[in-house]
Order: sequence, then C-alpha cells, then structure tokens
Amino acid sequence: MREQVSRVRIIDSHTGGEPTRVVIAGGPALGGGPLSARLARFREEFDWFRSAVVNEPRGSDAVVGALLCEPEDPSCTAGVIFFNNVGYLGMCGHGTIGLLVTLKHLGRLKPGEHQIETPVGNVTARLHETGEVSVDNVESYRTGAGIGVDVPGHGLVTGDVAWGGNWFFLVNEHGMEISLENVERLTEFTWQIRQAITRAGIRGKNGEEIDHIELFGPSKIPGVNSRNFVLCPGKSYDRSPCGTGTCAKMACLYADGKLKEGAIWRQESIVGSVFEGSIKIQDGMRDGHVHPSIKGTAYIDAEGDLILDENDPFRFGITK
Repeated sequence: MREQVSRVRIIDSHTGGEPTRVVIAGGPALGGGPLSARLARFREEFDWFRSAVVNEPRGSDAVVGALLCEPEDPSCTAGVIFFNNVGYLGMCGHGTIGLLVTLKHLGRLKPGEHQIETPVGNVTARLHETGEVSVDNVESYRTGAGIGVDVPGHGLVTGDVAWGGNWFFLVNEHGMEISLENVERLTEFTWQIRQAITRAGIRGKNGEEIDHIELFGPSKIPGVNSRNFVLCPGKSYDRSPCGTGTCAKMACLYADGKLKEGAIWRQESIVGSVFEGSIKIQDGMRDGHVHPSIKGTAYIDAEGDLILDENDPFRFGITK
C-alpha cells in the first residue's frame, strides 16, 4: 500500500547549475540499519515517492533528490540517499555540496568538517567560511583502459571504465564540440555509447551497470584543465562538472601518470561552472586507487512543500 503522504517538505539548491532537492520532512519511513539496506527498501517499497519528488509535474529530468536520513554511524552529521528520475545513486558529489549548504541554511551545521553517511560509505565534507564545500569522496579507481566499442553511425569509440561513486565510461577522443549549442547531438551520441556498451557486455566491477557517460574536451577558461559533458542515467545531462565524474576522471589521470597527489585538477561543466579536484594516496590502498576530493559552491533557490493531492492523476509523477 502507498502511504497517503499529502505534503513533502523540501529545500531546493543548485550546485554549478545542477539542481538538488533535499527532502527534509514527509519522506517514507525506512527504519534503521545501514543506508544500503534502507536504499533497498526505498527502491522496493517506496519507489513511487522517488517519482513523485523528482519527476514531472513537480520536478524535471535534471533534478537529483536527496532524502535526509538519520545516520547509523553516530560520528556522522547526516545520512542521505540520492535518487533521480529513473532510479538511485550510490553517491552524488554535487548533491553532497547542495546538502551541506541546505543544512547550513537550516541552522543544523556550521563551517567545519562533517561526516555524511551514504549507501556506498561515509564521505567527509567541509563547509568553508567562504560558503564553498569540499567533499572527500569514496575511494575511486579505474577498472578498464582503452576499451573500444562499436557505436552505430560513429564507428569505434574508445574509453575508460572507472568508479567515482557511480560507474562511468569516459571518452577523450570523440570529435564532438562540447557546447550548449550542441547539447542535442551530444545527448544522442552519449546515449548511443551507453546502449553500445550495454550490448557489448561492458560493465563495472562485479557486473554493475555503467550508467554515466562522460566526454572531455578543452576549456577556454584560463587555468581550467578540461571541459566535460556528462550523460546521467535518465538521459539528462549534468549541468555541473559532475562530482563523481570528476573523481572518476582523476582516478584515470592518476593511473596514466598524468595527475600527482595534491595537484589541482580544474574541471569545467558544459554551462561554464568549475569544480576543483585533487587526490590523496593512503597507506594500504590497492594499486591505482585514490581518495579524491572536489570543491564547489551551491546556492539555495527555493523552499516549501510539495503537495500530493490524492485526486491528482499525476500525484506520483509522470513516468516513462
């Protein structure tokens, strides 16, 4: 049975142009235990709630939802489950930045270091006095380099497979212009790549689906290393430089000997926003694995209630 939720309290923000909608009250009762188990219950029993929050008519394909949860780990300031128009995310870099700015807006935290519990592990986030947020993400790594796949209409496309909190297929050489004017062609191209790697059986560790495609090109901003286009799982493009995608990129750069520990990598998004990233290597880490960090800024742009009228035929969102 679907719970008769009538109002959902939310705060909206954007990080580098990419929206985050934090649910602070009115969400489903998921119980306690690890967030991975609570995410599974969310998916199995309350997927209608995900759709109601982020899908049209209340949301859009670009909105990432964040369900604020009580953390199991007492050292954590908050727990969070991220979701989008088609499913759930293990981790979300831009969303974590948006979450910290939201918690500051609510008066629940002050500048300093905070542990945030996610379904794929704890991450460390720092709210700076400037309002910027740094996120020490989960351990990131590359599992495949120079993997070729035949993409209809484009021929052989070569990319790397890497984990940055989500699974990515990263392509450097593609011949496409990364610009807002070219979004439709970029979207179609990257969607074809995703379908092609699925047909070819190219997957992440333990057979996990690769659901993000990332293209790279030159940036025109002085001091910025790269510009990217990221296709998200629901076929929407990331307006931000993509936190987990930047982490996956830095893992690939490190594996290729192109990024040293502590060096700054500046990644521009297709809309011109920039994340700063760097990596650390710790004792006992497996070869090629890195601990990445990203820094960006989020802004609150709305707060209020979503109203789920039981007479509304689209109460639970429009699904494809």
